[in-house]
Amino acid sequence: MNYSYAAFAIPAFFIFLGLEYLMARNVKREIFKYESSIANLSIGVAERLLNLFVSVGFYKLFCTVYDRFALFSISNVWWVWLLLLLLTDLVWYWYHRLGHEVNLLWGAHIVHHQSEEFNYTVSARITVIQAAIRNLFWCVLPLAGFHPNMVMGVLIIHGGYSFFTHTQLIRAPKWLEYILVTPSIHGVHHASNEKYLNKNYGDFFVFWDKLFGTFQKEEEKPVYGLTHPLNSYSFLWQHFHYYMEIFEACRRSKGLKSKLKIIFGDPSTLDQDIRVSLEKKFLPHKYSVLSHKKFNTYLNLQIFVSALLLFFFTYFFLNLSSADKVFCSLFILVTLINCGALLDQRRWIYYLEIVRLLILFGYISILFDTYILLSVSFATIGFLAITERLNRWYLKAVYDIE
Repeated sequence: MNYSYAAFAIPAFFIFLGLEYLMARNVKREIFKYESSIANLSIGVAERLLNLFVSVGFYKLFCTVYDRFALFSISNVWWVWLLLLLLTDLVWYWYHRLGHEVNLLWGAHIVHHQSEEFNYTVSARITVIQAAIRNLFWCVLPLAGFHPNMVMGVLIIHGGYSFFTHTQLIRAPKWLEYILVTPSIHGVHHASNEKYLNKNYGDFFVFWDKLFGTFQKEEEKPVYGLTHPLNSYSFLWQHFHYYMEIFEACRRSKGLKSKLKIIFGDPSTLDQDIRVSLEKKFLPHKYSVLSHKKFNTYLNLQIFVSALLLFFFTYFFLNLSSADKVFCSLFILVTLINCGALLDQRRWIYYLEIVRLLILFGYISILFDTYILLSVSFATIGFLAITERLNRWYLKAVYDIE
């Protein structure tokens, strides 16, 4: 059997997150907000899950570009690795900068900036759409002649370093800020203060920002998040709201030229009233429920189960059948959608539970080739779906409401 040891990055992430949380409590710093942290983790789990299906495609793309179109044949010597790290960060700088300056690209990257906190959970706010876009930019590296194995190795180092810049608790020495991006420098990038907007795009080295005029050191206390914050923790809304805003802006405009200007224009020019109108349309009334111990426990359990299932799914991924992959993927994604709906106190969470039961019993029936069980399960679940009394009982149990 073949195993994917990349799975151990998942418990490693939670170990560092736990250490950061304990350190924050020890120094009495309020850097975690429960609802936001849960939303951050949900997005991170989804990206790691979906990335399992597309990462092989990224590597094959690098190989195709290298084998067919490489401009040079660059040797594998020690100084080439340093050069590759420099160029990787340069490509990142321009990918990152364009991700803030072009609406179409900002629609993928905005998810990373939605959180109003700044800690290790924020580093997980990456979507598979954003991952796909930046890998297209990184095709420049095999095109130049760097072997795909070298590119993938440096990307692991590059991505690992950026994880540690998402914290408020580590204060790097000032001299280091002349060379590397530190948590303070990257925290400025995540801030919505006017003087901090569109600054510090570098991910590893700081001199690209200084060279291209986008560097800003931390002066006043950063206020993290978007200039126009979201009014929802919905898993789906956080992923797709900006593309919906672009679509709505295009629908309201006339002429191809004006539509293209919206799609490829600057995010600051998009009408902010569009988001408000879409939120009223797609985010209907929710309960006003204060979080309580039972609710938080239920939510924590779902995140724990999703992360645990993702770990085993990643570890055994190369040995799983199509049915295994479909079940795990659907079960995790529906659970993450449910977490967002719970955070928003939506009324339809009961029906997401019905969907999860359908996925679970459907998988069990296929696994044991027992279609009688499948029929009985579907009939039972169908009955549950139309039972209003059970729905009310479930909402009372979860939200503690009458």
